[in-house]
Amino acid sequence: MIDTLQSRCVSLTVQPTLIVVFALLTCILCGCTATIRTTDPARTATEQFLLSQAAAEAVDQLSIDALRGRRVYLDADYFAASEQAFVLGELRAKLLLGGVQLTSRDEAQVVVEVRSGGVGIDRSDFLLGVPSLIVTGGEGDGVTRTPFATPELAIVKNVNQAGVASVGYVAYWADTGEVVSTSGPHIGRTLREDWWFFGFGPRTIGNIAPIED
Repeated sequence: MIDTLQSRCVSLTVQPTLIVVFALLTCILCGCTATIRTTDPARTATEQFLLSQAAAEAVDQLSIDALRGRRVYLDADYFAASEQAFVLGELRAKLLLGGVQLTSRDEAQVVVEVRSGGVGIDRSDFLLGVPSLIVTGGEGDGVTRTPFATPELAIVKNVNQAGVASVGYVAYWADTGEVVSTSGPHIGRTLREDWWFFGFGPRTIGNIAPIED
């Protein structure tokens, strides 16, 4: 009888211990709780840095010596890339700092047509573990259920993001259409790679600065 009571006591002691150990392991593997994006902008700050620095690298390779001191109209009608604002902003800054006078088409001596082979981000993800799962909400029995995300159990996780920007231009006299200068296309590249190990991270490598809290 005494042996039976002792064994039950040991069993009751071991079970809470196992629960605590399991909870600790879950916390270590999770690292953080997954959340659902609702009001964030379309581009994260990291993605914007990847694009803007890739654009700056591409534009920096352009030669604008033939345009210095002239009145120039920047024509982006043939700029097909969807993320053109990053490239055009860098190009305008380069022209202005290089002594070019930006003006309207009617007053321009030279028209500069900008083109691009593409501006964007290539991304690849790797996860060794259990991904986060989104449990949808809904209504039933008069109760509204809020959607939530289960925690991610990541042993090893990697997020690789490569920004690419291509830019070139052709410049011609506004009155005759004769070509004055051409440059490019040139390509700028940026990289950001984040690693998590057993839920801890990220450990970041690449040529853009990490976004600190």
